[in-house]
This record gives sequence, C-alpha cells and structure tokens, in this order.
Amino acid sequence: MVIRTAKFVKSSPEVSQCPESTLPEYAFIGRSNVGKSSLINMLTGIKTLAKVSGTPGKTQLINHFDINESWFLVDLPGYGYARTGKKQRTEFAEMISQYILTRETLHCLFVLIDSRHKPQPIDSTFINWLGNNGIPFALVFTKSDKLGSVKLNESISLYKKHLSESWEELPPLFISSAVTRTGRDEILNYIDSINKLLKDQPK
Repeated sequence: MVIRTAKFVKSSPEVSQCPESTLPEYAFIGRSNVGKSSLINMLTGIKTLAKVSGTPGKTQLINHFDINESWFLVDLPGYGYARTGKKQRTEFAEMISQYILTRETLHCLFVLIDSRHKPQPIDSTFINWLGNNGIPFALVFTKSDKLGSVKLNESISLYKKHLSESWEELPPLFISSAVTRTGRDEILNYIDSINKLLKDQPK
C-alpha cells in the first residue's frame, strides 16, 4: 500500500463524537510508552502526524486520521500507567471498551507490545478480553531495533508460547521498528488486504 495522503480529522472525548463515516477503521492501542505514536508516524510517513511524548499516557482522546481518503487510522489512549487519577483512568477504560465493542466500522485492532519485555499480565488480560468478545486484532511487537536478532527471536518465541497456553490459533503477529521502518510494508499490506475483502463483499 502506498500512503498518498494522511491527515488528522478530529479528536473525540466520547465514542458518540467520533466521525460519522462508513470508511473502515484500524485502531492502534498499547500500554503507555510502547511507542504507539512513533509507529503511527512511521506507517504514514509523516513524522509529526501523531504527537510523540516522553510522558506516558499523553493520548487521552480517540484520534482519527484519514488515510488516502479510503480508511481511518485510529489512535486510542493507552492502557496501564498514566499520570492521571483513578477516576480518569476508569473513564479512559470505559471509553476504550465502548469504542472497541460498539464501533461497527472497526475491522482490526492492532495491539502494540514492547518486544523487549516478557509477557505482562496487563497485556494478557486485555488480549484475552478481546478474544472473549470476538474482536479481530493483531499483535505488533515494537522497538525491535533495541534487540539483537537472537534476543528478538527469543522474545517473540516466548510470547508465542505464552499465547499458546490460552489460544488454539494465534492472531497475526508483526515485528516493527519506528527507527528502521521494519514491519511497515507488512502492516500496511495487511490493512490493504482487509480493505480489498471489504470491497468485494456484496452490499
């Protein structure tokens, strides 16, 4: 897939305020500081499209970006650590779950995992929740440039083994790096393949 245009559309504090559109949506989510904004900027080829911050938990709204005037890339607030109060974290969780469960135009949720870390309970709980609710998703292992090839393969293998304890069939897996642009073509081509299937579906 070639990204010809990528533009910010709007930020929504509630799902009801998201753009009214039938265009397919592909959302990105992960724990705070997983490298989500950097990945989005790498995918679109625009370094300043999503705001990159050194402070975890800065994304606090549902952000829609129009890609090629044919689909939306959606930047969701991260789960886990954020410098907010318990009430606001609860509100974030409710907003995220409402979007994921009710947004009919969402066709795949990309869950970002830091490739440097062992499987974390908060990620496992979220992934299993997606499975229990029948949400189509894929895993994206970020920051692969921080590890050598041997360590990276060990980390991915460990995660696959961990997932196999709960899943009969593993979700699609992508390895990425915002620095080396690893995974860019694979992720975009995966989105493109879903878009083509949607176009072929009878209306």
